[in-house]
Amino acid sequence: MTIQDQMQAIEISEPGGPEVLKPISVPTPSPAPGEVLIAVAAAGVNGPDISQRQGAYPPPADSSPLPGLEVSGVVAALGEGETRFALGDEVVALCNGGGYAAYVAVPAGQVLPKPENWSHVEAATLPETFFTLQQTLVERAGLASGQTVLIHGGSGGIGASAIQLCRLFGATAIATTSSAQKASYAQSMGAAHTIDYTSEDFIERTKTLTEGRGADIVIDIIGGAYANRNLKACAYGGHVIQLAIRGGAKAEVNLGLVLMNALTLSGSTLRPQPAATKARFAQGLKTRIWPAIQAGKIVPPRITSFPLKNAADAHRAMEAPDHYGKIVLTVGKDS
Repeated sequence: MTIQDQMQAIEISEPGGPEVLKPISVPTPSPAPGEVLIAVAAAGVNGPDISQRQGAYPPPADSSPLPGLEVSGVVAALGEGETRFALGDEVVALCNGGGYAAYVAVPAGQVLPKPENWSHVEAATLPETFFTLQQTLVERAGLASGQTVLIHGGSGGIGASAIQLCRLFGATAIATTSSAQKASYAQSMGAAHTIDYTSEDFIERTKTLTEGRGADIVIDIIGGAYANRNLKACAYGGHVIQLAIRGGAKAEVNLGLVLMNALTLSGSTLRPQPAATKARFAQGLKTRIWPAIQAGKIVPPRITSFPLKNAADAHRAMEAPDHYGKIVLTVGKDS
């Protein structure tokens, strides 16, 4: 494989709306020791990319300033001492940034084989969501058979992946959505129940669906006014996982609920985690989740794709009220 000195990429010219995403030509990165260079076939678009574009989620100092946290592609070069992969291997990777590009250098511990039965476009939807859920839902909250999990944003990338993990682990998923179309999609992913949050009280409905117990785990991307309501929707010993704060960072919560019901509230961002920690998440995924993907027990989400050069349009689509599923940028000669 011939690697050009310059590559096409997308930069954030300044904090702002989708229009600040600009196609540029930049030097192709070289893999450092322990890294692999991936020729990108497709790159997933995620909520943190939106936040970075808006200036609310700056990359760590040692990371690429280019957006993009997950890719699928082919190993094009190996850093010194790297023996876990070979040139030409088809892989997916959790990036520390730089995924919106023709090439990206990634620590090898964050790279996994591309599932054989998934296309590159489909496989590019896997790393960011599943690494996040391995960290939070599986390892920290201890997802287990027989539990009930309330998932806010059940038709989004994280939401649909969480629903599928619940199905795989034998837990019951309750998903909140805002339309019949999104509810149908969440059900197709494996949600046992859906709640239209525009017309129903998710606390009341969750309690009804669980015969008064509440949810063992709540996955929230809203924050703000949802914070106290999530605590009320929990069962005794429940765990609220805060993955984003789209509704605001500040909230007033009743600590009495936390004390009396032995609740846990945890939050985490994936990008700043050390490489060794991300590598541990990758091994957890490889052990249990990747075999399930190969066996067809986890299926690709609904995907809308855009050429790399149209990254601004991809961000507009993701921020549209009718968006659901995942958005992917395709990379190639005409992208």
